Amino acid sequence: MESIGGDLATMTPRPFSAEHHEAIRAIGVEREYRPGDVVQEIGEPLDRFVLIESGEVVIIDPDTGEPYQDASLRTGQFMGELAFLNGGSMTLTMQAAETTRTIEVPRPAMLRLMSDVPEIGDHILTVFAARRRSLFEGGDSSIVISGADRDPKIGRIASFLNRNRLPFREAANGAPGVTIAGKPLEDPNPRAIARHFGLDLDRKHDGELDLIIVGAGPAGVAAAVYAGSEGLSALVIEDNAIGGQAGTSSRIENYMGFPTGISGADLTFRGQIQAMKFGTCFAMPRRVERLEQRDNGFCVTLEDGEQLCSRSVLVATGVQYRRLPIPRLEEFEGMGVYYAATEMEARFCAATEAIIVGGGNSADQAAMYLSRVASKVHLLVRGSGLAETMSAYLRERLDADPKIEIHTGSAVSRLDGDGALEAVTVLGPDGEWTSQCRALFIMIGAAPNTRWLSDLVELDRHGFVKTGIEVGASSGFATSLPGVFAVGDVRSGSVKRVASSVGEGSVVVSAIWSHVNQPPHAALGIGG
Repeated sequence: MESIGGDLATMTPRPFSAEHHEAIRAIGVEREYRPGDVVQEIGEPLDRFVLIESGEVVIIDPDTGEPYQDASLRTGQFMGELAFLNGGSMTLTMQAAETTRTIEVPRPAMLRLMSDVPEIGDHILTVFAARRRSLFEGGDSSIVISGADRDPKIGRIASFLNRNRLPFREAANGAPGVTIAGKPLEDPNPRAIARHFGLDLDRKHDGELDLIIVGAGPAGVAAAVYAGSEGLSALVIEDNAIGGQAGTSSRIENYMGFPTGISGADLTFRGQIQAMKFGTCFAMPRRVERLEQRDNGFCVTLEDGEQLCSRSVLVATGVQYRRLPIPRLEEFEGMGVYYAATEMEARFCAATEAIIVGGGNSADQAAMYLSRVASKVHLLVRGSGLAETMSAYLRERLDADPKIEIHTGSAVSRLDGDGALEAVTVLGPDGEWTSQCRALFIMIGAAPNTRWLSDLVELDRHGFVKTGIEVGASSGFATSLPGVFAVGDVRSGSVKRVASSVGEGSVVVSAIWSHVNQPPHAALGIGG
């Protein structure tokens, strides 16, 4: 754990300038701690910004209760990480090693200062992001998970944390379960974990929302950034993980600005940080079940019956992979059958064969990623060849990888295993063959997530949302119902690419701003 100290020492590369230091002091209060006093404790809300005036603060190992070696913050440095932006909880305890003086600023006042003085905000965000990355990659957290490979319920929690870049560590042994600061979490589930990081809806939003964004894929996150920067009060609701399907992509190489590629999770995670910087809130994992129109806007009903209302709604729910009609499929979901190929799932392929069903970009990116760890990757394509829409560079790499074998005209016919997947039988042109594999990845044709729209907007025959000229709207992203907009893969006629989704999410905010700021009778589509 010595790396924590090294990381902390370099994560505040320079102190605040005298001017910025005084700006923080002007809105804060001074506090003094004696040696051994706890400055912030595990589970305590990150409700204040703590700048160290003098002294030393150390990080306490949640297992031993002792300070980590060489892991400390000193004069001019500050505490906290990204959970501060959305009012999450401390994941590690901070303790004064000697007499220590601090300046402490209430979270709302500090967020206002970060917005008013961009140099202060940029400096803090840079440090917070570096700390989160270090905590996540190093597994430095009071959240401990065991049995993710033996219990699909625990596996879903691990996947949720991993895909959302939330720090946790895994115990090598022990019964399946989750502990926070050494205390077992009763009825462990992703929502309970999200609450710990301030990503649930425990706190009520002050005043009416201008915009509810449903879906946090590239389109939704881009809209979240621009909505916040334009001063709109916005909330993003996501039922699984930031990034959507793009978040499962291990490497996107054709997105401008990243010549060596970037994972979909990293790309959208950066966008989430930007959005939170501008004040946009995120709620996850929460699922929208129904949309209703009200006199002054719209209300969405969540899976537990809770309602949230806003003056406009952005549909950015994207699409989801379809399930295969195979016996025992649901039995093995999370225990050998997966719909994403991230680091969490890849470990189940180590030194064994993996099977991927699908012929589009997502399936092919997964094949290349998994071929690094699997002994063999079988790519099953129902048709006579790979999808015509696949990027050329992906087709060329698939052909060049000796560990990837493409099977055309093939489909899964049977799954076998005792508690977890142990074998997959495939029916191909030459008959049936069986692979003793523990990981099957299903990435076939996608269906739009539009059932929750309650028939309030027009859909095409495939269930995608019609927009623009198709419904006589002036904005290319407006639906048939004024005040409801759609972007990204869920929109009829959209180009199914990350870059285009980001572009749509960015551009639509202009139309949303105009709708929110027009007279009430005009916003409702009433003449006058």
